[in-house]
Amino acid sequence: MGNTANLKKEYKERIVPALLKEFGYKSVMQVPALKKIVINQGLGIAVADKKIIDVAISELTAITGQKAVATVSRKDISNFKLRKKMPIGVMVTLRREQMYEFLEKLIRISLPRIRDFKGIKSQLDGRGNYTLGIQEQIIFPEINIDNITKIMGMNITFVTSAKTDEEGYALLKEFGLPFKNENKSK
Repeated sequence: MGNTANLKKEYKERIVPALLKEFGYKSVMQVPALKKIVINQGLGIAVADKKIIDVAISELTAITGQKAVATVSRKDISNFKLRKKMPIGVMVTLRREQMYEFLEKLIRISLPRIRDFKGIKSQLDGRGNYTLGIQEQIIFPEINIDNITKIMGMNITFVTSAKTDEEGYALLKEFGLPFKNENKSK
């Protein structure tokens, strides 16, 4: 676990000064920070098979080192055989140490394991947050491929305090997220 402080320390010592300079902030308090990472798996298939949720919870808990929780449906949708409060997904919200630790693993270990990986798209949400879609949970070293019953993807959302996409992008890029070199459109 001693590795976790790396990104946090790097943020304080290298990223903050770099962004201060790049955006001409008046104070360090204005420099965008990573607030939390939310990892979410939508598992519509779980409606038919309750075990999928349990498996997903244990997998996501293993990946993040924090207990994952089931997300439940908000209303009945008869076409999908869905009842209110049925578990239909799994999520985890990481903050502070766990967040940095997960980010570090993601960048250094997991993303490079994606086949034909050429970087991630740089589309932020308009408010400086970024969601990365992962197709397969097997890129995480905690997942034992022999025990996998189903390939499940997930969305990883990086919530920043940035006011604009440009600032959010700069922050995440400084953290080492491997964005594709595409022309950034304003």
